[in-house]
Amino acid sequence: MANEETGTAAETAARKRRKTRVGIVSSDKSDKTVTVVVERRAAHPGYGKQITSTKKYHAHDEKNEFKVGDVVRIVETRPLSKTKRWRVVELIERPE
Repeated sequence: MANEETGTAAETAARKRRKTRVGIVSSDKSDKTVTVVVERRAAHPGYGKQITSTKKYHAHDEKNEFKVGDVVRIVETRPLSKTKRWRVVELIERPE
């Protein structure tokens, strides 16, 4: 019985682990929403050259506290609107 309980606890912990990304706020014009640009570098499968790819995420910002240029951490969450599936967790760096 004890093994079953620890097994379910491990499954629950694995399920609660959410994807996180670090990116730069590129737009804060929407109410309670920021657009975060996340850069990813990977080797090209055929040539081996480093390729930089970017992706934009709409993230929830409840207090409208993040501004353009801020480096933030976002985490995956339930759908909040048609395009919003992420929320801002913390401010990592603010430009001077």
